[in-house]
Amino acid sequence: MKKILFISLTVLMLASCTTQKPLYTWGKYEITSYNYLKNSDEKSTQQLIETYQQIIEKQKGSRGVVPPGVYADYGFVLLQANRTEEGKAMLLKEVALYPESKIFIDRILKIIEE
Repeated sequence: MKKILFISLTVLMLASCTTQKPLYTWGKYEITSYNYLKNSDEKSTQQLIETYQQIIEKQKGSRGVVPPGVYADYGFVLLQANRTEEGKAMLLKEVALYPESKIFIDRILKIIEE
């Protein structure tokens, strides 16, 4: 009887240990952002931009939205690459999706306008 109870409890515990879908998907962000910071050349910049585009276009997380800070960081990289209008658009998307970032983004936009 104890053996059956032990097996039943073990099976029940293992069944409850299912994996959950992550809130966000990050693609190859970790490696491309590292390469960008390490090399800061045209190739690493382009790879990082492509990674941001993939994160935005192919978001498979359970929330179904871009992770916090991605639009802002993407916009900042575009600004550094002299793609000002695209960069501003990404910064504004960050504010639209995450209103709490407005104070920070407004400071960046003010600096750009000067």
